Amino acid sequence: MKKIGKIIAVLLLLVLIAISIFYVANNEDFPEGKQGSEADALANKMLTALNIEAYNNTRYLEWSFRGKHSYKWDKQENIVEVSWDENKVILHTKNSEKSKVVTNKSDETENELIQKATAYFNNDSFWLVAPYKVFENGIERSIVKYNDKDALLITYTSGGTTPGDSYLWILDDSGKPISYKMWVKIIPTGGMEATWNDWTTTASGAFLPTKHELPIGTLDLGMVKGYN
Repeated sequence: MKKIGKIIAVLLLLVLIAISIFYVANNEDFPEGKQGSEADALANKMLTALNIEAYNNTRYLEWSFRGKHSYKWDKQENIVEVSWDENKVILHTKNSEKSKVVTNKSDETENELIQKATAYFNNDSFWLVAPYKVFENGIERSIVKYNDKDALLITYTSGGTTPGDSYLWILDDSGKPISYKMWVKIIPTGGMEATWNDWTTTASGAFLPTKHELPIGTLDLGMVKGYN
Protein backbone atom coordinates (compact mmCIF):
# COMPACT_ATOMS: atom_id res chain seq x y z
CA MET A 1 0.00 0.00 0.00
CA LYS A 2 2.87 2.37 0.82
CA LYS A 3 4.36 1.76 -2.63
CA ILE A 4 1.03 2.59 -4.31
CA GLY A 5 0.76 5.73 -2.17
CA LYS A 6 4.24 6.83 -3.27
CA ILE A 7 3.36 6.23 -6.94
CA ILE A 8 0.18 8.31 -6.60
CA ALA A 9 2.13 11.08 -4.84
CA VAL A 10 4.73 11.12 -7.64
CA LEU A 11 2.01 11.23 -10.31
CA LEU A 12 0.27 14.12 -8.54
CA LEU A 13 3.58 15.95 -8.28
CA LEU A 14 4.19 15.47 -12.02
CA VAL A 15 0.71 16.78 -12.81
CA LEU A 16 1.29 19.85 -10.63
CA ILE A 17 4.65 20.47 -12.34
CA ALA A 18 3.02 20.14 -15.79
CA ILE A 19 0.26 22.58 -14.80
CA SER A 20 2.83 25.04 -13.46
CA ILE A 21 4.90 24.85 -16.65
CA PHE A 22 1.78 25.35 -18.77
CA TYR A 23 0.76 28.36 -16.67
CA VAL A 24 4.17 30.02 -16.87
CA ALA A 25 4.50 29.33 -20.62
CA ASN A 26 1.03 30.62 -21.49
CA ASN A 27 0.31 33.38 -18.98
CA GLU A 28 0.70 36.91 -20.37
CA ASP A 29 0.20 40.27 -18.71
CA PHE A 30 -2.84 42.25 -19.74
CA PRO A 31 -1.81 44.63 -22.56
CA GLU A 32 -2.01 48.42 -22.30
CA GLY A 33 -4.13 49.96 -25.04
CA LYS A 34 -5.17 53.39 -26.24
CA GLN A 35 -8.82 54.20 -26.79
CA GLY A 36 -10.04 56.70 -29.37
CA SER A 37 -10.48 57.23 -33.08
CA GLU A 38 -7.56 55.00 -34.14
CA ALA A 39 -9.04 52.03 -32.28
CA ASP A 40 -12.45 52.69 -33.81
CA ALA A 41 -10.87 52.92 -37.27
CA LEU A 42 -9.17 49.56 -36.78
CA ALA A 43 -12.46 48.03 -35.62
CA ASN A 44 -14.17 49.39 -38.75
CA LYS A 45 -11.37 47.97 -40.91
CA MET A 46 -12.01 44.55 -39.41
CA LEU A 47 -15.75 44.82 -40.04
CA THR A 48 -15.16 45.88 -43.64
CA ALA A 49 -12.84 42.91 -44.21
CA LEU A 50 -15.59 40.62 -42.88
CA ASN A 51 -18.33 42.15 -45.08
CA ILE A 52 -20.38 43.53 -42.19
CA GLU A 53 -23.16 44.53 -44.59
CA ALA A 54 -23.70 40.91 -45.65
CA TYR A 55 -23.74 39.81 -42.00
CA ASN A 56 -26.26 42.51 -41.04
CA ASN A 57 -28.51 41.44 -43.91
CA THR A 58 -28.32 37.76 -42.98
CA ARG A 59 -31.54 36.66 -41.32
CA TYR A 60 -30.84 33.06 -40.26
CA LEU A 61 -27.73 31.53 -38.71
CA GLU A 62 -27.33 27.83 -37.95
CA TRP A 63 -24.44 26.11 -36.21
CA SER A 64 -23.54 23.73 -33.39
CA PHE A 65 -21.05 23.90 -30.55
CA ARG A 66 -18.70 20.96 -30.03
CA GLY A 67 -21.45 18.66 -31.24
CA LYS A 68 -23.40 19.24 -28.02
CA HIS A 69 -25.58 22.33 -28.56
CA SER A 70 -27.40 23.18 -31.80
CA TYR A 71 -28.84 26.54 -32.85
CA LYS A 72 -31.12 28.15 -35.39
CA TRP A 73 -31.10 31.93 -34.90
CA ASP A 74 -33.57 34.28 -36.54
CA LYS A 75 -31.65 37.54 -36.16
CA GLN A 76 -34.49 39.62 -37.58
CA GLU A 77 -37.04 38.39 -35.04
CA ASN A 78 -34.49 37.91 -32.21
CA ILE A 79 -35.58 34.31 -31.71
CA VAL A 80 -33.24 31.33 -31.22
CA GLU A 81 -34.05 27.64 -31.22
CA VAL A 82 -31.61 25.98 -28.80
CA SER A 83 -31.34 22.17 -28.67
CA TRP A 84 -29.23 19.87 -26.50
CA ASP A 85 -29.64 16.40 -24.94
CA GLU A 86 -33.13 16.08 -26.50
CA ASN A 87 -34.15 19.36 -24.84
CA LYS A 88 -35.40 22.24 -26.98
CA VAL A 89 -35.94 25.85 -25.92
CA ILE A 90 -37.21 28.81 -27.94
CA LEU A 91 -35.38 31.90 -26.71
CA HIS A 92 -36.65 35.42 -27.31
CA THR A 93 -33.41 37.35 -26.87
CA LYS A 94 -35.07 40.77 -26.61
CA ASN A 95 -38.11 39.66 -24.58
CA SER A 96 -37.19 36.79 -22.27
CA GLU A 97 -40.74 36.52 -20.89
CA LYS A 98 -41.81 35.01 -24.22
CA SER A 99 -39.16 32.27 -24.06
CA LYS A 100 -40.54 28.76 -23.69
CA VAL A 101 -39.50 25.12 -23.41
CA VAL A 102 -40.69 22.99 -26.32
CA THR A 103 -39.17 19.66 -25.23
CA ASN A 104 -37.96 18.77 -21.74
CA LYS A 105 -36.08 15.47 -21.35
CA SER A 106 -34.50 16.40 -18.01
CA ASP A 107 -35.56 16.82 -14.38
CA GLU A 108 -35.04 20.58 -14.57
CA THR A 109 -37.80 23.16 -14.39
CA GLU A 110 -38.81 25.30 -17.37
CA ASN A 111 -37.11 28.34 -15.84
CA GLU A 112 -33.89 26.39 -15.25
CA LEU A 113 -33.85 25.17 -18.85
CA ILE A 114 -34.44 28.69 -20.19
CA GLN A 115 -31.59 30.03 -18.05
CA LYS A 116 -29.32 27.22 -19.24
CA ALA A 117 -30.26 27.83 -22.90
CA THR A 118 -29.54 31.54 -22.45
CA ALA A 119 -26.08 30.83 -21.00
CA TYR A 120 -25.34 28.36 -23.80
CA PHE A 121 -26.41 30.86 -26.44
CA ASN A 122 -24.41 33.75 -24.94
CA ASN A 123 -21.24 31.67 -24.94
CA ASP A 124 -21.67 29.67 -28.14
CA SER A 125 -22.86 32.57 -30.33
CA PHE A 126 -19.84 34.58 -29.22
CA TRP A 127 -17.56 31.99 -30.84
CA LEU A 128 -19.53 32.45 -34.06
CA VAL A 129 -20.13 36.21 -34.34
CA ALA A 130 -17.81 37.95 -31.85
CA PRO A 131 -16.08 40.17 -34.46
CA TYR A 132 -19.40 41.68 -35.48
CA LYS A 133 -20.17 42.81 -31.91
CA VAL A 134 -17.33 45.29 -31.43
CA PHE A 135 -19.53 48.41 -31.57
CA GLU A 136 -22.30 47.16 -29.28
CA ASN A 137 -23.08 48.99 -26.05
CA GLY A 138 -20.87 48.23 -23.06
CA ILE A 139 -17.72 47.63 -25.10
CA GLU A 140 -14.39 49.46 -24.92
CA ARG A 141 -12.09 49.46 -27.96
CA SER A 142 -8.36 50.08 -27.68
CA ILE A 143 -5.43 49.84 -30.05
CA VAL A 144 -2.41 47.80 -28.96
CA LYS A 145 0.98 47.18 -30.55
CA TYR A 146 1.48 43.44 -30.91
CA ASN A 147 4.52 42.08 -32.77
CA ASP A 148 5.03 45.57 -34.23
CA LYS A 149 1.52 45.62 -35.72
CA ASP A 150 -1.74 47.19 -34.61
CA ALA A 151 -4.10 44.84 -32.80
CA LEU A 152 -7.59 45.54 -31.47
CA LEU A 153 -8.28 45.12 -27.77
CA ILE A 154 -11.96 44.63 -26.91
CA THR A 155 -13.19 44.77 -23.31
CA TYR A 156 -16.77 43.93 -22.36
CA THR A 157 -17.64 46.29 -19.51
CA SER A 158 -21.25 45.14 -19.18
CA GLY A 159 -23.83 42.71 -20.59
CA GLY A 160 -23.54 39.07 -21.57
CA THR A 161 -22.71 36.28 -19.15
CA THR A 162 -19.16 37.36 -18.16
CA PRO A 163 -18.70 41.15 -18.23
CA GLY A 164 -15.09 42.26 -17.77
CA ASP A 165 -13.60 39.78 -20.24
CA SER A 166 -11.10 41.12 -22.78
CA TYR A 167 -9.94 39.88 -26.19
CA LEU A 168 -6.98 41.05 -28.27
CA TRP A 169 -7.81 40.60 -31.95
CA ILE A 170 -4.81 39.78 -34.17
CA LEU A 171 -5.53 40.86 -37.76
CA ASP A 172 -3.96 40.28 -41.16
CA ASP A 173 -3.03 43.20 -43.43
CA SER A 174 -6.59 43.45 -44.78
CA GLY A 175 -8.03 43.63 -41.27
CA LYS A 176 -9.48 40.10 -41.22
CA PRO A 177 -9.06 38.29 -37.88
CA ILE A 178 -6.42 35.59 -37.61
CA SER A 179 -6.81 34.87 -33.90
CA TYR A 180 -7.46 36.46 -30.56
CA LYS A 181 -5.84 36.31 -27.14
CA MET A 182 -8.12 36.04 -24.13
CA TRP A 183 -8.11 37.53 -20.65
CA VAL A 184 -11.31 36.00 -19.28
CA LYS A 185 -12.64 34.91 -15.90
CA ILE A 186 -13.05 31.24 -16.73
CA ILE A 187 -9.44 30.75 -17.92
CA PRO A 188 -6.72 31.08 -15.24
CA THR A 189 -3.95 31.98 -17.71
CA GLY A 190 -4.00 35.38 -19.39
CA GLY A 191 -3.40 35.61 -23.13
CA MET A 192 -4.50 32.12 -24.20
CA GLU A 193 -4.86 32.22 -28.00
CA ALA A 194 -7.67 30.88 -30.17
CA THR A 195 -7.52 30.87 -33.96
CA TRP A 196 -10.06 32.70 -36.14
CA ASN A 197 -8.82 31.63 -39.57
CA ASP A 198 -11.12 28.75 -40.55
CA TRP A 199 -13.73 30.89 -42.31
CA THR A 200 -16.59 29.95 -44.60
CA THR A 201 -18.56 32.21 -46.92
CA THR A 202 -22.22 31.48 -46.26
CA ALA A 203 -25.11 31.62 -48.76
CA SER A 204 -25.90 35.15 -47.58
CA GLY A 205 -22.31 36.30 -48.22
CA ALA A 206 -21.42 36.59 -44.53
CA PHE A 207 -18.04 35.31 -43.34
CA LEU A 208 -18.33 32.97 -40.35
CA PRO A 209 -15.83 30.68 -38.60
CA THR A 210 -16.20 26.90 -38.68
CA LYS A 211 -13.78 25.98 -35.89
CA HIS A 212 -11.16 27.39 -33.53
CA GLU A 213 -7.84 25.87 -32.49
CA LEU A 214 -6.78 26.36 -28.85
CA PRO A 215 -3.84 24.97 -26.85
CA ILE A 216 -6.33 22.67 -25.13
CA GLY A 217 -7.93 21.35 -28.34
CA THR A 218 -10.29 22.12 -31.22
CA LEU A 219 -13.60 23.91 -30.81
CA ASP A 220 -15.82 22.75 -33.69
CA LEU A 221 -18.86 24.79 -34.78
CA GLY A 222 -20.26 22.11 -37.08
CA MET A 223 -22.09 22.92 -40.33
CA VAL A 224 -22.24 26.70 -40.19
CA LYS A 225 -24.97 28.31 -42.30
CA GLY A 226 -26.08 31.86 -42.98
CA TYR A 227 -29.03 32.57 -45.27
CA ASN A 228 -32.18 34.62 -45.84
